[in-house]
Amino acid sequence: MPFVFVSGDLALDFAATLKWRRGPDPEELLATGADAARWAVEAGVLSRPPRVGEEELRALRALREAVYSALHPAAAAPRPADIRVLNRAAAQPGPRPALTALGVRRSGDATALGAAVAVAAIALLESRPPIRECAGEACTRLFVDRSRAGNRTWCGMEECGNRVKAASYRARRARE
Repeated sequence: MPFVFVSGDLALDFAATLKWRRGPDPEELLATGADAARWAVEAGVLSRPPRVGEEELRALRALREAVYSALHPAAAAPRPADIRVLNRAAAQPGPRPALTALGVRRSGDATALGAAVAVAAIALLESRPPIRECAGEACTRLFVDRSRAGNRTWCGMEECGNRVKAASYRARRARE
């Protein structure tokens, strides 16, 4: 299962690893520790996949839910439980960058991944950019709206935008 990075921020992309949250069958993209390790590399947080055991995976999923809850546009303020989860993760050592002849290598473990995500979430809470939820029918992905007019509707055209536009086109054609 491919990961999609369209949210405009590391923390929101991490929150998107649980798809279709409100539907009858949410899709868990972090089903295994190997999935979380692969996400860390694909997101550019770490250069090599870390070992992610069951305990680390549970902690990463709890962090993901705290990020989603704290950053959701409907949230007036983060809940105390979410604040605790975010602060606990952010206090851990993050990825360690090292310059090599081939560029920068980022090393760390599952805790470093969580720290990077928590720090990114806290930075969003501090800066308060416009965060929206995708208008796709079942999509629950959050994204930073950096559009010039501030009216971005979908998480991404590839997934939700094209689907909605195609359905709208088919409906118009059927009425003609």
